[in-house]
Amino acid sequence: MPLNPRITDWSGRVVWLVGASSGIGLATARRLHECGATVVVSARNASALAAFEAAHPGSLGIALDATDREAMRAAAAQIVGRCGRIDLALYCAGYYHPVRATAFDLDEMLRHEQVNYVGALYLLDAVLPVLLAQRSGHISLVSSVAGYRGLPNALAYGPTKAALINLAQALYLDVQPLGLGVSVINPGFVETPLTAQNEFKMPALISPEEAARAMLAGWAAGDFEIHFPKRFTRFLKLLGLLGDAAYFKIIRRATGL
Repeated sequence: MPLNPRITDWSGRVVWLVGASSGIGLATARRLHECGATVVVSARNASALAAFEAAHPGSLGIALDATDREAMRAAAAQIVGRCGRIDLALYCAGYYHPVRATAFDLDEMLRHEQVNYVGALYLLDAVLPVLLAQRSGHISLVSSVAGYRGLPNALAYGPTKAALINLAQALYLDVQPLGLGVSVINPGFVETPLTAQNEFKMPALISPEEAARAMLAGWAAGDFEIHFPKRFTRFLKLLGLLGDAAYFKIIRRATGL
């Protein structure tokens, strides 16, 4: 049974993607435009947004910093003023830099918090009044399998993604009875500028285009959690069922850290 209203027809739907200048966000924006949606893309990179607009007639680029509360509110107002509504808001802005406790960096910790989590709160602040007034629409937050349980090198990144998972779960309980959809996206390794920093071989690495297809399939199925690639994410889910001692032992052996 689907947990959300299925989204199978994107024609005429207004979708806003925050963090769409590269990687998963850009690939998803392209795919949604192909499916007939009215696509609004936001990111700091104004030139990338202009290029998207030029290549995708009818789309709109709104440059903003996801950590700017007022800019997020203004963008939502601009979209509603131009398009009349918002049908799906996707938060895919993200920041990643490997951090370990042996080289603790508070500035890095807080930067992850601001981009990965607080920015999502700013999006909710901007779009929830719109969607609640419509009594329809969908909010989707891009988290990560790194949010399932603690991992080496993810001292800064992992907790922000775990927070997004919990946020999406609590949000669903509040707004699903009011007609809104909520989903959380938990990718494994996707070939993006963020994962390019990794110095190890990433298992089950997929392209942003594959990620976009999986996301649209999840929205079409009405899923709450959309995770991919399944051959990797299901294994991590099984690891999550282990007790702490067994989990830590396996992770240390697998990563050498």
